[in-house]
Amino acid sequence: MGDAPDWMRHGNRPSVELHTDRAHAARVYDVLLGGKTNYPADREAAAELLKSLPNAAMVARQNRAFMHRAVRFLAAEAGIRQFLDIGTGIPTSPNLHEIAQEAAAHARVIYVDNDPIVLVHSRALHHSSPEGRTAYIPGDLCEPEHILGDAQLLGTFDRSRPVAVTLLAVLHWLPEGADPYDIVDRILRELPAGSWLALTHVTDDFAPQAMRQATEGLRAGGSNVKTRSEREVLRFFDGLELADPGLCVVQRWRPDPVDLGTRALGPADIPLYAGVARKP
Repeated sequence: MGDAPDWMRHGNRPSVELHTDRAHAARVYDVLLGGKTNYPADREAAAELLKSLPNAAMVARQNRAFMHRAVRFLAAEAGIRQFLDIGTGIPTSPNLHEIAQEAAAHARVIYVDNDPIVLVHSRALHHSSPEGRTAYIPGDLCEPEHILGDAQLLGTFDRSRPVAVTLLAVLHWLPEGADPYDIVDRILRELPAGSWLALTHVTDDFAPQAMRQATEGLRAGGSNVKTRSEREVLRFFDGLELADPGLCVVQRWRPDPVDLGTRALGPADIPLYAGVARKP
């Protein structure tokens, strides 16, 4: 584990506002995955989402499965040993570091989220292999320089070596007015050649009416959600080299051969694009 801030080492934790009275993306996602780290506002938001998008829980599970496949590819085939997971959410085993360190025991993983409840659970459950390292940074994707300049990141990563950045089901949750393309660019331009970007993003390309109802319901509850088309999602990979099979719906990205149920799902079943690309 990287060096912890003073309040972690000495137990003198600062007071934080948990905002459990309103839904948070990480906890809504936890509801959809069947977790227990959520509150009434999160459960209400998930229930509203399921009314207009009955497959929402399946979308969450497929997003999680993609993370496993993408990280396995990055660690085992692309040789990546440093992973920066922004918008990590409530820990659900197997976590990203478990997948990465199964392929490469000395892999280093940093988790980032802006929900203090995620921090509590990450500190308790994100345990590295003896050879590797894991760390957690409280951070906001809208402030990437703060994340990349954090003392724990600088003490955990070798910034001269490639990093895989994972932005899984997070870019569509950014607040109104945030520019996601600028944010992604600001992250990638600070990383060396050979770094990777893996992301997933909701789309209304296949079920526009259902997605419109879902996003309007979430906005009414205080959560901003922005769907994007295939062309708009491809913009995140401008200047990068997409790994095969390119940008596709999440269940079609290198599916496990034995997962016949996943292979039978159509685009409208899981309206989530996925892609993994290398910075040349």
